[in-house]
Amino acid sequence: MDANDLTGWERAKLEGGPADGAWTRVTDRPAVLQVTYPCQPDSPPGDMRVEALYLYRRDPRVRSEPLRYGFDGASP
Repeated sequence: MDANDLTGWERAKLEGGPADGAWTRVTDRPAVLQVTYPCQPDSPPGDMRVEALYLYRRDPRVRSEPLRYGFDGASP
């Protein structure tokens, strides 16, 4: 089954930041998407992982596919 056939799924494009130009599919039009990239800690205790976190906020002016999510460089 193609993801386009799934009810409720919409295509979305990420703009700006490290994931600029990436495409994804979302349901329910989330206000924020989180993109992570793994980092390599020097000596992690136990099963600890470190990831760089980037936030993308949905452009509320876009009402139809493809949805647009812009990089939020001010977010932690």
